[in-house]
Formats: sequence, C-alpha cells, structure tokens
Amino acid sequence: MLRVAVILPDLLGTYGDGGNATVLAARARARGIEVEVVPLAIGAVIAPADLYLLGGGEDGPQRLARDLLVEGGFVERVRDGAHVFAVCAGLQILGTTFSIEGDASYPGLGLVEATTTRARARAVGDMATMVSGHMMVGFENHGGFTSLGTGVEPFGQVLVGRGNDGHVDGYRAGRIWATYAHGPVLAQNPWLADQLLSEVTGESLAPWASVADRLYLERCERVSTRRSAGDRTAGRH
Repeated sequence: MLRVAVILPDLLGTYGDGGNATVLAARARARGIEVEVVPLAIGAVIAPADLYLLGGGEDGPQRLARDLLVEGGFVERVRDGAHVFAVCAGLQILGTTFSIEGDASYPGLGLVEATTTRARARAVGDMATMVSGHMMVGFENHGGFTSLGTGVEPFGQVLVGRGNDGHVDGYRAGRIWATYAHGPVLAQNPWLADQLLSEVTGESLAPWASVADRLYLERCERVSTRRSAGDRTAGRH
C-alpha cells in the first residue's frame, strides 16, 4: 500500500496543487498499485507516509504552515526516510530561511540548504524547465529568489520563466524534490508523476497512455514554437 499524505491543504493549497495527489493515485492504480491519499489538515498529526506533498500558499499561511510542521514532527518523518514533493511555498519552507511580508526573514525547516529572499519583481506566467532530458511545463506565481547551497542540485534548467533565479528551478536533495511549477504540475507532466512513483515504490512502471500524455506533448510543442519565434525575433535586432 502506497501512502500519499497531502500536507496542510487548507494552508498550502492556493493554486490547486492538491491535484498532484489525485494524479499520483490515478496513475499508480492504473498499474495495479494500491494507494491511500491522506489529507493532513490543521490539527492533524503528521502520520507516517511514503510520500508527502506540499503545495503553494500565501505569505501568512506559509509562515503558519512552517510552525505547524515543526510542532507536528514533519522533519523527523522526512529524516526517517519519507519522500517529499514540494511546490513553491513548500519549496521555500523546506529550506534554511525564506522571506515573506516585505523583507522579513523566517527560519525554514532546514531540510535543504536553500535560501529564499524577495526578488525585485514577482514572477507570474508560464514556465518551462528541462528536467532529466524532459521538458517540464507549468506556471509560476511567486516573489521569491532562491539560492542553493553547496551540493544541492537544481531540479532543472529554466527555459521559460524564472524559477529560482532565471537559470535553474527547484532542487533535488536526496528524497526531496521541489519546483516552483504549479499546474498542478504532475497533471501537466504525467512523465514526472510516473518518475516520482517509480522512485517512491522502487518499481519500474509499465507505460500508460492517457489524454494527459497527449496534452503534455501539445504543450511542449507550443513552448518550442514560442521559443523559436522569440529567437527569430531577437535575431532581427
């Protein structure tokens, strides 16, 4: 039984990132894997799980979520071997420090050596990132600028949008995966959902064609066309 826990969806669910759990469950069950999706709302004990999902949220809820995770023993669950997939505010909370409400800085959970400060301008719009030879598509809406510490690998290289800093997006640190891409990102990138499932379960998953896969290819084609058009326009100046 694969247990997927959605962390504080009432605080970290602003951009529909809870849909990532729905996608994982559907694609796992299509391969015969039993799945239990457990929402851990405010006041719930951080129960054991194979995979914890953290989504995006506004400044106030983000700070409250960090405090609740410290009190609830989330860090210990992760250090005991659980996997984590985090998006946006979740990405920032897992790091060493993050800034909200102007330039005020707050301690993160310290699970990853990553520091987030306030960027000069907010990043809002479509984004695309190259991750392990695949294009990852999604959209971003955040005011953070994230710097990675020594030995922390970026999740991918930014093609469109800003991600962490205009060059790389997110990070990979052991069993922790993090990105700035919303969407929900696993709905927009079924290959990524399968890759995450494979790592968490330790199983090699058989291919499973779905409408999501066809839509993903269409999105990639549109991104490539836009980038090519942009290159041609730049070349005329």
